[in-house]
Amino acid sequence: MAKLTIAAETCKGCGLCADVCPKKLLELSHDINSKGYHPIAITDQEKCIGCAFCARMCPDAVITVEK
Repeated sequence: MAKLTIAAETCKGCGLCADVCPKKLLELSHDINSKGYHPIAITDQEKCIGCAFCARMCPDAVITVEK
C-alpha cells in the first residue's frame, strides 16, 4: 500500500495533480490554507496505487508518495 502525504500549507490548489491521478483520488479541499488557497486532498488513501504521477506533476513539490 502507498502512503500519499500533502504539504497543505504550501499547496496552491492548481489541481494539476488531480488531473493526472488514474484513480481520481485527489480533489480540492474545502479548507483554506494560510496563503488563502484550497489545497489538494486525497479522498481515499486506501485506493492509492503509488504511481506518483501526482508528485511528478506538482510544480511546487508538495506531494510525497511512499510505497
